[in-house]
Amino acid sequence: IAISTAEHSRRLLHVAPKVAMLSFSTKGSAKSDSTEKVIAAVELIKARAPELVVDGELQADAAIIAEVGASKAPGSSVAGKANVLVFPDLNAGNIGYKLVQRFSGAEAIGPIIQGFAQPVNDLSRGASVMDVVNMTAVTAVQSNGGK
Repeated sequence: IAISTAEHSRRLLHVAPKVAMLSFSTKGSAKSDSTEKVIAAVELIKARAPELVVDGELQADAAIIAEVGASKAPGSSVAGKANVLVFPDLNAGNIGYKLVQRFSGAEAIGPIIQGFAQPVNDLSRGASVMDVVNMTAVTAVQSNGGK
C-alpha cells in the first residue's frame, strides 16, 4: 500500500513522496502488536523500494509538524515533512480523513483504489457533483499513465 500510494502521489501530484507510516507511537514510545506491524512494514518497504523515502512508526503530529518531528524523531528524513500518510488500518484511515475534511474544510478525493491493472475508484453514497468531477479527473489521469 505504501509503495503504491507513493507512486500514485508521484504520478498524480508530481511530488517526491515522503511516506510516513502512522501509528499511535513514535519510534518506540510504545510497544504493541500494532506498532511491531508498522515497524515490520517499514523494513519490507525499504527492502522492496530502497529509493523510497519512508519512516515509521510515527504519530501523525510527528509526521507533519516540523517541530514535533524534530523532537520525537530526530534525524528522520520524513518526520515533520511527510506528504504521504499511510494509516495502520482502514478504521484509522477513514476516521482520520473524515476528521480533517470536516474540521478543516479540506476537500477529500477518494477512495482511490490501488492494485488493479486498470484504474478502479469509488464514490460514497453522499458524493456531490464536485466529488464525481474530481474522481473522474483522477481516473482519467490514471488511465493516461499519470500524465
